Amino acid sequence: MQAVEEAAAHQQYPQGALYMVATPIGNLADIGLRALHVLGLADTVACEDTRHTGSLLQAYGLHKPLLALHEHNENQAALSVVERLQAGQRVAYVSDAGTPGISDPGARLVQAVQAAGLRTLPIPGASSVTALLSATGHSGWDGRFVFAGFLSPKATERLREVRALATDPRACVLLEAPHRMVALSNDLAILGEREITVGRELTKQFEDIARLAAAHLPAWLQADPHRLRGEFVLVVHPETAAAPTEGLDTEALRVLGLLLAELPLKTAVKVCADISGLSRNALYEAALALRQDNANP
Repeated sequence: MQAVEEAAAHQQYPQGALYMVATPIGNLADIGLRALHVLGLADTVACEDTRHTGSLLQAYGLHKPLLALHEHNENQAALSVVERLQAGQRVAYVSDAGTPGISDPGARLVQAVQAAGLRTLPIPGASSVTALLSATGHSGWDGRFVFAGFLSPKATERLREVRALATDPRACVLLEAPHRMVALSNDLAILGEREITVGRELTKQFEDIARLAAAHLPAWLQADPHRLRGEFVLVVHPETAAAPTEGLDTEALRVLGLLLAELPLKTAVKVCADISGLSRNALYEAALALRQDNANP
């Protein structure tokens, strides 16, 4: 632990503050040095599951008083945390894996601490979201993505959410539990040839990452019963960029060209959108392309 002290001790760790500590998503070696330092300093470790966190701390040679704080008691337990902070304690909060407050309990705890005028300090660490995104390898991706987390467990609502993904140009990150993965895969299949990267058991011994068309996801899961074990992270790849003028009819492009010859770009796009009823974003991209073509005959 001396190396941890040397690496992390130069930072200030005030008393009376809540520390949101990210823990490994599977591999114990992925713990951050600052996380170890803060867990060692903490007077109390609030956690989603005391048994799980007790084992985690023991693996690092740490023994701390534990306070259960999970989705069923978060409001009440948050009051206990606030009282401890007001008494000058350092309290660390950890979920079962990853960063607390992201698809895990913790958000209401932070709200209560902030409402009491007390500090909340993040201690970053392993993330299944960024881990899978880094291994996705979609050419032309500009780094934009949306984190949708767990979609609705209700079939009708989940299908509606999947259909919304079909029109989103960004990459989309989803989480799913093994017992709901088949249902999700059947819904995602409607995206057809849209590519999906599936991450299963990330950072663990049987980690599995596959890239395939959405339509093939149900068959991929059924091909090996082991593929339905473990926690899932999925990246729905962004649509391959279409040509800016694709989908716009000849008449719309003709009108847009005439307007561009007489008006500033934004005004031409607005007027063309009003005339044609077409998407202003699509017309704006087309206008940029037309200007580029005219500048480079």
